[in-house]
Amino acid sequence: MTNQSLIQPPANRHLPGDLAVWMFIFAELAVFGILFIGFTVARSLDPATFHAGREVLHPWVGLLNTIALITASYLVATAVHRLRHREPGSQLRLWLALAVSSVYTAGKLWEYGDLYSLGYNLGTDTFFMFYFFLTFFHFMHVVLGQIILTVLAVKVRRGDYDGSDMNGMESGASYWHMVDLVWLVLFPMIYVLA
Repeated sequence: MTNQSLIQPPANRHLPGDLAVWMFIFAELAVFGILFIGFTVARSLDPATFHAGREVLHPWVGLLNTIALITASYLVATAVHRLRHREPGSQLRLWLALAVSSVYTAGKLWEYGDLYSLGYNLGTDTFFMFYFFLTFFHFMHVVLGQIILTVLAVKVRRGDYDGSDMNGMESGASYWHMVDLVWLVLFPMIYVLA
């Protein structure tokens, strides 16, 4: 292997999925970024409120949700790989990703219900305003991602994706990985660092 081959990327490299999906992903990341900055500024202005709010949360639920989303992303990535190489198991991995990601959905719904029963809501204080808004905004992205995973699994079953045209599959997988990436920032920011 020459130094020249180390410098130049392979000629067949491309952005996975559709450019429009990537524009949507970058727009969503920008919105989350602005919200993260707002959270960080508010926390620096009132650290006692944010610390007290974090003490009420359920970090074990947040950790379980993190494990569920990372596992689902692994399953989605391996589903794409298997489909690209025309190996069996892509559809099963998508259904498993949907099932595992449902642990996140159930965990968040349980946590919202528990906090609400204790009297916490958007109007409680600045911490809970950010907590509920940020996590519910992310929750809605997870639900959309789960719908996308369902559509992908059905399309794989019907034979719409056979490994030759990966655009739809890669677009859906890219969106799912964005949702996972946002949670990997959101979890420590809210459950650990607040």
